[in-house]
Amino acid sequence: MVPDGPYAAGSEPQTTNQRMELMATLEAVRAFSGPLLVVSDSTYVVYCFRDGWWEKWLRKGWVNAKREPVANRDLWEPLVEAVQARGNVDFRWVKGHSGDRWNDEADRLAVEAGTRQVSLSG
Repeated sequence: MVPDGPYAAGSEPQTTNQRMELMATLEAVRAFSGPLLVVSDSTYVVYCFRDGWWEKWLRKGWVNAKREPVANRDLWEPLVEAVQARGNVDFRWVKGHSGDRWNDEADRLAVEAGTRQVSLSG
């Protein structure tokens, strides 16, 4: 969702919130050129880039601190590659359900798309 701009929301049966957060971020990185600020209530996404989790995963062969395979690697790999290739993507965390206008609207669209199992755009 771009403030006062285009939006898209989708769904998948039998998925998780984390996977959908990753998919949304990947789609945004792919959809927009130029500098991009991803504002998300997902610590999973934001902290990965803010704290460099992805760099450790690459060094360790896609295993996490518990020496287990990184969850959602099928989405993380293309996202990390896309962010690295661009070099102009920043991430900022915002608390969910806290009155942030655009985060609340993104959440509303995500819930609607998930409940109805449809894709929304506009």
